[in-house]
Amino acid sequence: MISNSIKQYINLSPNIQKKTDERILIWNTNPLDPLLRNHSLKGKYSKYRSINITGDYRALYVQTEKEIIFDAIGTHSQLYE
Repeated sequence: MISNSIKQYINLSPNIQKKTDERILIWNTNPLDPLLRNHSLKGKYSKYRSINITGDYRALYVQTEKEIIFDAIGTHSQLYE
């Protein structure tokens, strides 16, 4: 089964895919790099953290003791409807 975030990634433009790849590499090195604007979310998204891909695109992830799951990638309005 393909995860929701993989499907979303496949549907991104090549430019946004490239930016996503760049941001994930930065995140792997330093999750708190200021460029990512990594922050926790509130309300129904309180279990998630968000990083900036571009000015409008975000990637949401969940971190547990054993794993980190990037769960969604999209524009601000797509993710927070």
